Amino acid sequence: MLDRETLEKIRRIRIRTRTILDTGIVGSYHAVFKGRGMEFAEVREYTPGDDVRTIDWNVTARMGQAYVKKFVEERDLTLLLVVDLSGSQQFGSQYLLKRDLAAELAAVLAFSAVANHDRVGAVLFTDRVESFVAPARGNDHALRIVRDLLAARPAGTGTDLDQALRFARQVLKRRSIVAVISDFQATGYERALGVLRRRHDVIALHLADPRESEVPDVGLVALRDPETGQVRVVDTSSRTVRQRLRTSSFDAAREIFRRTGVDAIPLSTAASYEQPLRAFFKSRERRR
Repeated sequence: MLDRETLEKIRRIRIRTRTILDTGIVGSYHAVFKGRGMEFAEVREYTPGDDVRTIDWNVTARMGQAYVKKFVEERDLTLLLVVDLSGSQQFGSQYLLKRDLAAELAAVLAFSAVANHDRVGAVLFTDRVESFVAPARGNDHALRIVRDLLAARPAGTGTDLDQALRFARQVLKRRSIVAVISDFQATGYERALGVLRRRHDVIALHLADPRESEVPDVGLVALRDPETGQVRVVDTSSRTVRQRLRTSSFDAAREIFRRTGVDAIPLSTAASYEQPLRAFFKSRERRR
C-alpha cells in the first residue's frame, strides 16, 4: 500500500501534468515524434485545393468523377522511459529533489504518449535494473509507471547507466523513442548510448541542481556521497576547494551527447521544465 506522502505526490503530479498537457504540449510531441510513414485509409471525392498527385485514376475512371486517396500517419510508436533512481537523485537544494523532477518529466512524456495512442514503458535503474514495465497503451498504464517511479525503494544506490542502456536495447524489438532521465553522473556509458542511438530516437533529459556547480563559502562542511556513503570534511572557504568540488559530470555528459548525436535537454531543480521542453520540441520541429 502506498503511503500518504506518495499518494499526495501522485495527485500533485497528475494535476500538474494535466495543466501542462492542456497547453498544447501533446501536439508538439505528436509533431516531433513522427510515425513510421503514411498508410492508405480511403478514397473520397476530389475537392478544390486537393493535391492532384493524390488522385486515384482507377476509381476516377470507374466513377466518372475525380477521387483522391486519403492517407493517415502510421504511428504505432513506443516510448521507453529510462529513469535514474540512484542515490544522487535524492539531492535537491531548490524546489524539488532530482528524483521528483524526474517523476514529473516522466509523467508529462508518458501522458503525451498515451494521448497520441502510443505505447509507453519504463526501465527504472540504479547500479542495477530495479524494475521494467513493458510498453502498453492507456492512461491507467501511464499512471502505473508514475506510481511505480514514486513508490520505488531501490535496492541499489550507485549508477550503472551502461547496463540500463544495454537492457533497453535488448527489450526494444523495433525502432522506438527512448527518453533517458538522469543526472548522468556516471562513466563508461558512451558506447552503449551510441549503439542505442543508431537504432532508436534517443533523448537525454539531463537533470542538475545549482549547488552541484556553485558551492557556497560556508566554512567547514561534512559532505556525504549519496551513492557510496563516504563522508569527508572540506573547507569551502578555500576557492581552490570550491572549484574542485564543482561537478564536471555535466560538461562531460554534454560532450558525450555531442559525440553520439543524442539530443539533450538541460533541466534544473531550480526552474520550471515546461519552457525547456517546449523549446526543445520547437527546435526539433524546425529541423524536421
